[in-house]
Amino acid sequence: MSIVDNKKAFHDYFIEERFEAGLALEGWEVKAIRAGRVQVKEAYVILRGEEVFLIGCHISPLPTASTHIHPDPVRTRKLLLHAAEIGKLIGKVERAGYALVPLDLHYAKGRIKLAIGLARGKKQYDKREIEKKRDWEREKQRLLRVKS
Repeated sequence: MSIVDNKKAFHDYFIEERFEAGLALEGWEVKAIRAGRVQVKEAYVILRGEEVFLIGCHISPLPTASTHIHPDPVRTRKLLLHAAEIGKLIGKVERAGYALVPLDLHYAKGRIKLAIGLARGKKQYDKREIEKKRDWEREKQRLLRVKS
């Protein structure tokens, strides 16, 4: 079950491979995410050493759940992956010129997970070509509906 999707990632990148990562969250963040107060549109994923971090993900604190602490809505959050997956990501990102982008936040067995994508950036002409294909498919469906 998806909590929030990053539609901008699919517009700006070709997604080559997907990975599912856990997040190291604080209690108030979990409550806020369950309430739907999260945004991953401007977020990105980086590799630091042998660790993976999510930067720029905005989680708005609930006024009732976070009275005793001073929450930071855009703090850097650590992503939890297997060592083999991290090694694979490091190789692709550093050598092949891929980027890591957050695709969506979802529930898996009651836990909050982040789908990250190994992505190549789209050029402007790629985006225009995809838009033309989408418009043509829409127009074709409309013409078929009108005829029948």
